[in-house]
Amino acid sequence: MSTSKGGLVSGIHFSEPIQSSLFAFVSLGILTGAMGVVLLRRIIYSGLLLGFVFACVALLYLLLDADFVAAAQILIYVGAVNVLILFAIMLVSRPDPVIHVSWTSGQMLATGAALAMCVLFGLSILDAWPVLEASFKANQDVHSLGTHTNIRINSAQTIGLSLLSDLLVPFELLSLVLLVALVGAITIARKEHTSEQNVDPSL
Repeated sequence: MSTSKGGLVSGIHFSEPIQSSLFAFVSLGILTGAMGVVLLRRIIYSGLLLGFVFACVALLYLLLDADFVAAAQILIYVGAVNVLILFAIMLVSRPDPVIHVSWTSGQMLATGAALAMCVLFGLSILDAWPVLEASFKANQDVHSLGTHTNIRINSAQTIGLSLLSDLLVPFELLSLVLLVALVGAITIARKEHTSEQNVDPSL
């Protein structure tokens, strides 16, 4: 861990093999979690795995030395959006119905197309891997230059000052949007619960 003269931590740097291995491991975690989100039948488990995917994306940002983006990913997506989704699931969740799985020709075609897209995506990553490694090395060189010249590069402090000065109003509006969404979910859940209680059981 290297620290600039201003006391700002510029980031933790690993050797290229370790960084590549961590990148592949975290990417595998993202793919596994994403598959669990769409394949699991219990929606609460899908919501929890979605939070795991968001956390893995934050780890990718850390590997790219984007410390502020990683912190924003944790605070906004994991700490706000995913928690809001889990609240909505718990508010409107009902007993899971018995689902009889039957594959249709359209579903099989869609599954084949999705697998083909995954293969193409993997091949594109392998093809672009030398570019990614060069980007990692260039990013480390830039941070090393910023450390020796005392220049803030990708500084979380600089971005934080901008958010709380020039961008204060949009930053606060984001919290209002999340609050409105939470109140809306509670309102919809209460209306459905009230309508179910008013139904005559004899009918």
